[in-house]
Amino acid sequence: MNLSSALMDNQANTMSSNTAFTYPSPQAGVDEAYDTEGGIRPHWRYLLHSLQTLGHDAIEERQKKARRILRDDGATYKIYDEPDANQSWQLNPIPLLIHSDEWSSIETALVERAELFNLLLQDIYGERNLIRRGVIPPELLFSHQGFLRPCQHIKLPGAQQLIVHGADLVRAQDGQMRVMADRTQAPSGAGYALENRTVMNRVFPSLFRDSHVHRLSLFFSRLRQRLQDLNPNGGVARIVVLTPGIYNEAYFEHAYLANYLGFQLVQGGDLSVRNSYVWMKALDGLKRVDVILRRVDDVYCDPVELKGDSRLGVPGLLEVARLGHVAIANPLGSSVLENPALLRYLPAVAQALLGRDLQMPSVKTWWCGNSDDLEYVCSNLKSLLIKPTYRRPGLYEVYGADLDDKKLQAWQNRIRKNPLQFAAQEYVAGAQTPTWHQGQIQPRASVLRTFAVASESSYAVMPGGLTRVNLDPDKKIISNQRGSVSKDTWVLASEPEKQISLRTLDMQSSTEGSSALPSRVVENLFWMGRYAERAESAMRLLRTVFIQLNKTEKLPDAVCRTLLSAVTHVTATYPGFTSLQPELFKNPEPEMIAIILDSRRLGSVANNLTAMIEAAEQVKEQLSSDTQRVINDIGDELEQLKLALEPSSLSAPEEALAPLITTLLAFAGLIHESMTRGNGWHFMEMGRRLERALQIINTLRSLLATEFGEIEQETLIESSLLCSEALIPYRRRYQNGIHLEQALEMLMLNRKNPRSLIYQLNELEHHFSDLPDDREILSSEHKLLLEATTALKLSDINTLVKTHNGIRTELDQLLSRLQYLMTQVAKAIGQRYFDHTEGPQLLVKNAEWQEQL
Repeated sequence: MNLSSALMDNQANTMSSNTAFTYPSPQAGVDEAYDTEGGIRPHWRYLLHSLQTLGHDAIEERQKKARRILRDDGATYKIYDEPDANQSWQLNPIPLLIHSDEWSSIETALVERAELFNLLLQDIYGERNLIRRGVIPPELLFSHQGFLRPCQHIKLPGAQQLIVHGADLVRAQDGQMRVMADRTQAPSGAGYALENRTVMNRVFPSLFRDSHVHRLSLFFSRLRQRLQDLNPNGGVARIVVLTPGIYNEAYFEHAYLANYLGFQLVQGGDLSVRNSYVWMKALDGLKRVDVILRRVDDVYCDPVELKGDSRLGVPGLLEVARLGHVAIANPLGSSVLENPALLRYLPAVAQALLGRDLQMPSVKTWWCGNSDDLEYVCSNLKSLLIKPTYRRPGLYEVYGADLDDKKLQAWQNRIRKNPLQFAAQEYVAGAQTPTWHQGQIQPRASVLRTFAVASESSYAVMPGGLTRVNLDPDKKIISNQRGSVSKDTWVLASEPEKQISLRTLDMQSSTEGSSALPSRVVENLFWMGRYAERAESAMRLLRTVFIQLNKTEKLPDAVCRTLLSAVTHVTATYPGFTSLQPELFKNPEPEMIAIILDSRRLGSVANNLTAMIEAAEQVKEQLSSDTQRVINDIGDELEQLKLALEPSSLSAPEEALAPLITTLLAFAGLIHESMTRGNGWHFMEMGRRLERALQIINTLRSLLATEFGEIEQETLIESSLLCSEALIPYRRRYQNGIHLEQALEMLMLNRKNPRSLIYQLNELEHHFSDLPDDREILSSEHKLLLEATTALKLSDINTLVKTHNGIRTELDQLLSRLQYLMTQVAKAIGQRYFDHTEGPQLLVKNAEWQEQL
């Protein structure tokens, strides 16, 4: 059946002419857009007709725009088995639509399910009456690695112990939704659903507005309110989001949620247990943490009582939770509810705990720990989904129909060897949904993950969720780890919905001062500034050397050697030109290009920029979307530079460096103009100023500490001024030619020159004064800085330019001393503000039970 006739008969000719929008009616199975009689469902008509009106080119352009927005937002998802694959979050531009009437019944069923799992969690870590009454077999619980005995009787404030519940829904052949899986440990996807919604709202603003889509804001408002209500310590709650770090698949979501909800993103090393409370290690001391929204798997959360070799958790965390001094959502031990084998017994559990059947059934499930189920599963592996009862990276579900006879036999042997560890499910293909792929609307099977959050008396369900589809129709299992792409999910209201913000009715005082940043965060910001400045200074010097080498008149050999040696000294890419190999000086371009592009070479431009981008990834939650966009541009310009500096296309290499230098300047300007003047900004600026001071010192020492003839000296002075963007100001100020005394005054002692040495030291003084410090005496880094500033101010230019045996001894000694002092300042800052201590670890590992975890 042609799509146009289903939408509106009077436009049949127009719509049928565009094959990209001929969305075929299903030959078999269920389709979200078609009803059982083969007609387009009413709530899909406006969307499909609007897409028809837009046309192929416009939709392609909107998809490109969505990709740009996702990239600018830093939206990523890591596939563990494909580390080199594109890690950008993938969003299909056609949403899944659900009518509000159907959603009402889905919502009711999901609330009921969340309440059931909440009661089940309380029973498992309480009296375990379900086992006593024979509702579930004890082996089902005690054989599961998510059951944590140390969590027995740990309680959160309030009736709901399960704070967030996630459910994967699939539409069965009868058109009704079924639950494939429950996510209770640290359900992921809500943040990605919010990002999808933000992008779709920007890409299709009028279509989104006219469709009357239920908004997601209220769900996150309730989540925030519920976390605040969990505060066991009274007062205004300090809430943190605990993440495993940047190598986790969903790290973007962790940072995104922390930003959206206004919580601090922390890693295990940022927290410490002292005096039976959890504390965050901030710059100005320890800050008590009241509530933890965890994104770390529960067994990794406490190396003392759980997984002893974990570096992701907080030693002693479980004991604090046991004492009721910190609330953890979801509670430790809740991963036991993710056991797919529980679905086999869920009808009986519902009767026992709720006194009724569930409104939304689960997909039919068998547990291999039951002897009858084991025989059925082994006899029907070809048609079943095989699932491990405990999820872990590298161990995924498989579909029997995708396996050959040899692999099927191997799986059967594996299951019979450890039957308690496996379950099987009926394969439900899921409903087809309109999906944009290869310039056409094509049907693809879909799975919807939606979420419920605990409220005052029950649960509230997110109106929508995260829909996933496989673009490859031959792939049967839908999973982000297997390359599935996402869709926004639109629950359509009958009329416009009132907008909801995150603001609560009662104004609360702020819990987070500008100093309440973990030391890990400020350390990464500090090094972001240093790496950015280091790369910029290196490129400025390299550009200057390229310019000088490519002049019409050949440089004297002594000047050429000095300039090239300065490149090695300033970038610290030894041995480089300091090896004095004649062939390097005859053809210096390969070595200079290697200093720019070789990312594995310490000190190279590429190595410094890669380190800067990695540091930015560690503090993604601290950066604005504009800053993230510029950081992306830096990565892009670096890739373009590799093409521009290929030997086959090498021409005017100094010009090829200009775009990347400009992008770094944009980054510095954005930080200066847009970043709040808190401790994070101070440390980033301190890193920049400290590194710039060291670069100025190294450049001056490399170029000007040795005496040359008048012509040679003038070239080197000019190069020094050119590196520091001071040549034009110098010419305007001094109109009597280039002289060393005046150049040194401009580069070292001119307080109005933002690239002079004294300017950097004065700026560092201002930043030091604004840092938290309750001591009356000067800190060690402040003393070192004061000594450096004093030595520089007391220096006499006329004395510095005097030579002894061809060396300007006074200048060299002063610069050497300043270099030492500034290096010591950097070390003192690290020792004082950056945390390098490791938490307590088990001295002896019990291999048998540790490996079980």
